[in-house]
Amino acid sequence: MEEIFLAVLYALGEFFLEVVLEVAPQLIFDFFLRWLRSELSTSPALNSILNAIGYFLLGVAVGVASVFVAPHPFVHPSRFHGISLLLSPLASGGTMSLLGRLVRKRGRTAIDIESFKYGFAFAFGMALVRLYFTY
Repeated sequence: MEEIFLAVLYALGEFFLEVVLEVAPQLIFDFFLRWLRSELSTSPALNSILNAIGYFLLGVAVGVASVFVAPHPFVHPSRFHGISLLLSPLASGGTMSLLGRLVRKRGRTAIDIESFKYGFAFAFGMALVRLYFTY
């Protein structure tokens, strides 16, 4: 019974570690983009599809950089190889959406990455690169 509990606890720990490691770079870029937006507030907003592609490519770039810093998987591969390619971006997108709601609730303007679709695109790009180069 103890082994089952430890296995479940280990699996949950792996999942949360994966989410945290994908949300942390998003938060850094969130602060950077918030600063950039305040500096370039006169430029018009780009098309939503182009923004999603841009955040995906930004996630790919961060994923490549993370492979140089940590060339091994953050967590050990599980029986369901590649499941983090879906679960982590979903969790990251949800986290960024929640962050956007909290920012708007405080009367501030949320930036693009503080939405589900752009947070998901960023995390998916990062997870895709990490899956390809580290497993």
